[in-house]
Amino acid sequence: MSKPDFRSFPNVLLGPGTRVADFCVLGEPAKGRQPGQDPLVIGPDGRIRSHTIIYAATRIGARLQTGHGVLIRELTEIGDDCSIGSGSVVEFAVVIGNRVRLHSQCFVPEYSVLEDDCWLGPRVVLTNARFPKSRGAKHNLEGVRICRFAKIGANATLLPGVVIGEGALVGAGAVVTRDVPPDTVVVGNPARPQGRVSELEDEGGLVYADASRAATEVGYAYTAR
Repeated sequence: MSKPDFRSFPNVLLGPGTRVADFCVLGEPAKGRQPGQDPLVIGPDGRIRSHTIIYAATRIGARLQTGHGVLIRELTEIGDDCSIGSGSVVEFAVVIGNRVRLHSQCFVPEYSVLEDDCWLGPRVVLTNARFPKSRGAKHNLEGVRICRFAKIGANATLLPGVVIGEGALVGAGAVVTRDVPPDTVVVGNPARPQGRVSELEDEGGLVYADASRAATEVGYAYTAR
């Protein structure tokens, strides 16, 4: 097997067992920075698939999985056991916790916070500029916060500054314009509450059997049907 053909700038620290496929770029310097001026740290046992670009001044934990054509910008922190799907973009100054899953073609802009164990479906879009054409837009960005165990359905759009509460569920195609309480299902445009995640059932019973347990850990009291 031939050696992978990818570009690695100076000051890139790859953990043991991390595999990098062809046509990736690791340690791309941010605007105004020199090659190697800032480190890129990627933990052990990851898999970086083809055409992924990861900027310098970013720190990533163990066992990262990227799809094809992923972009991760500078000043971003990513925990352990995360997966970022093909075509997804993570802009600069983003914080991603442990065991976070981004499906294909997600967009995560500056100052977003994705807490442990949250999940974004395909083509989820987070936003951070309330008035993109205003002169001060870049100085007044408001990142979205997605709390632990929350799940965001495919093609949902989250407006700047909203907080998705712990264990909440945003339905596919929803447009979220305000905060979502913990353990709450929201759907529609604009998204409105439609019940509790801990009460969702299918033919096998409760869909998210651990939702009540997770909520109880932080002091919420939920009653499942």
